[in-house]
Amino acid sequence: MMQGVQLSIADSRYAAAIREALSRSCACHVESVERPDPSQKCALVLDESAFARLPLPVPNPQRVVLITREESPDPQVLSDAWEAGIVSIVSEEAPLNTVLLAIMAAALRVATSHEVPVASGITPSCSSRSASIAPLNRTSGSKR
Repeated sequence: MMQGVQLSIADSRYAAAIREALSRSCACHVESVERPDPSQKCALVLDESAFARLPLPVPNPQRVVLITREESPDPQVLSDAWEAGIVSIVSEEAPLNTVLLAIMAAALRVATSHEVPVASGITPSCSSRSASIAPLNRTSGSKR
């Protein structure tokens, strides 16, 4: 199954470098978009301005890769990314292999989040019984 990637990066040279590297490294369908569509089942690779235009909360935030400016990332964008649950934030100065690794990991998370149900926490069922409570007036015997 070919993974999809929506690429929303204003710097056209950087976006072209990512697109080229993805085409050489993996079987990904890469679509450059001005406005990412979070309803699509794909990884989203966004720069800070594209992320700022994204409506929050983001469904399945584990599939988003946020690319930030190294010298002065916007603290509000980083705070919003943290609150949204985004797990992949990469500097645009990072080596391209690092960016590709983050994108491929996000694409894998898309595949697993839609195919395998994840059990989390304890879910009560209707057939469960309440635990019995020990009697209050318990007589204790000899503990020899």
